[in-house]
Amino acid sequence: MVSKKIRTQAVAAGIAVLALGLTACSSGDDKTADPGSTSSEGSSGGDAISVGFSQVGAESGWRAANTKSIQDTLTKDAGFDLKFSDAQQKQENQIQAIRSYIAQGVQYIAFSPVVETGWDAVLQEAKAANIPVILTDRAVDTADTSLYVTFIGSDFVEEGKRVGQWVSDNLGTEPINVVELQGTTGSAPAIDRKQGFEDATKDNANIKIIASQTGDFTRDGGKKVMEGFLQANPDIDVVYAHNDDMGLGAIEAIEAAGKKPGVDIKIVTIDGVKDGMTALADGKINYIVECNPLLGPDLAKIIKTLHDGGTVEPRIVTQDGAFDQEQAKAALPDRQY
Repeated sequence: MVSKKIRTQAVAAGIAVLALGLTACSSGDDKTADPGSTSSEGSSGGDAISVGFSQVGAESGWRAANTKSIQDTLTKDAGFDLKFSDAQQKQENQIQAIRSYIAQGVQYIAFSPVVETGWDAVLQEAKAANIPVILTDRAVDTADTSLYVTFIGSDFVEEGKRVGQWVSDNLGTEPINVVELQGTTGSAPAIDRKQGFEDATKDNANIKIIASQTGDFTRDGGKKVMEGFLQANPDIDVVYAHNDDMGLGAIEAIEAAGKKPGVDIKIVTIDGVKDGMTALADGKINYIVECNPLLGPDLAKIIKTLHDGGTVEPRIVTQDGAFDQEQAKAALPDRQY
């Protein structure tokens, strides 16, 4: 889990967002870089700020939007030399990428951790090289918070609580069976969204979670796990998916089973990507809590603040909305992701 110190910094985080004015959520030349690594210039040049970014992967529509935001913001024209790598959902690939960035002598390292634990050694190496590390979207579990400068992203526990509270208020007025499609095992959003939902529903005796299994944040994973749930548990009332993509996979499985998603089986999810919002507007999903992926401008502002000698808060929480069907219909025409 995220450290208690991080948990208690939510108030400071809101102040930090205002103080910083944050808005949000070609091959490199170095042959030692991990597969999938790209650079905006190939090598650092002029006064460009060199940044190494290791992305989790491309497992969902949310992640694709997150990657695009970072690559579209940290550009050569904006004063950055971005070296980007896709970890393909493997922690060892991220560690390899971070070590490659250290060897290249980048000025800043940012990454979205695949899982929470197992980072201390490589982060110690970055600290020894005097390279500030910025966590985006996901946290790490470490007793030594000096190993990174700041963590920017949504409050995953709060996201889970918001979904759970909606389910309790709107669906939990009678006994219901809930199945849970969890995110990647060991990842911060999977751990925290599960905790938040359970915290919000634990006092409602009508809500019973009858099955919980990881779909690894993918649409295909959500479909396969939901197929198994339907075979084992014919009396499912609600699906709680930790992200939209798994919820969309669940829709496919529910329809293949001859049931109507959003009616026969209610679906609640987190993220708010366009495909998920479209399904919500169509009535196949019932409620979505947003997790804003557009963290590029925030990351750029943090790096430039640090580069100019400024300081940032150790925890910066992005601001996210929530949507029912009518709100989704209203938001879709102007949706950026």
